[in-house]
Amino acid sequence: MEITIQRDGLTLFGLLEGTDRIENKEIAVLMHGFKGDLGYRKGALLDELVQALNAAGIATIRFDFNGCGKSGGRFRDMTVLSEILDGLKIIDYVRHVIKAQKIYLIGHSQGGVVASMLAGYLPDVIDKLILLAPAATLKDDALKGECQGVVYDPNHIPDTVVIDGFTVGGDYFRTAQTLPIYEVAENYWGPVLLIHGALDKVVPPLASERYNAVYKNKRYYLLEGAGHNLSGENNQRRTVKELIDSFLRESK
Repeated sequence: MEITIQRDGLTLFGLLEGTDRIENKEIAVLMHGFKGDLGYRKGALLDELVQALNAAGIATIRFDFNGCGKSGGRFRDMTVLSEILDGLKIIDYVRHVIKAQKIYLIGHSQGGVVASMLAGYLPDVIDKLILLAPAATLKDDALKGECQGVVYDPNHIPDTVVIDGFTVGGDYFRTAQTLPIYEVAENYWGPVLLIHGALDKVVPPLASERYNAVYKNKRYYLLEGAGHNLSGENNQRRTVKELIDSFLRESK
């Protein structure tokens, strides 16, 4: 089912799947990464996860952040802070329209950073948190003046920086330099599942190791042979889905 949610004059586009009714007892909210979308392409990580979650009886919502996919806004205006605002509206929808009694957040890459901070802001609302290759090193990169191989002056940030054909606004880097990622994340007291690929060349496993150090109720898996999208020659995606399924089934 296609859904749209309004946030400060922007229309956020999403998909509610794995259910034929609006109200559900439990739901997983999936958040995509930098330059990504909700997973329209067959074989995309979020698409595979949604199929597995729905098959296990868990309803899902995945959506495009502002400026991405089918959602309104310009990509150049996107920041981690604006994505947090998107996430707050999505969670509000899940709580008051879907009336979910259990809410699980699943974030990949930058979506993992957003999910971790949302859980830190809403520790009494989020029941479980799953972070997949969370890109918390985006703050380190912004302080150095680097983004996916593109270099800029971190002390005199330009109005825009082009990354793989995507025009990123200077505000993205300015706000990234001072994001309290781990300080907010550690306020979450619920169970956390961390999964990172050992061969990740986009976000080093150090990001998940830092999360592992601040969370109290957590488990961390480093997948040998897996890259940033948690895939590799030994069917690591299946391992990821099995770990998530086991984690969500606990204490139901």
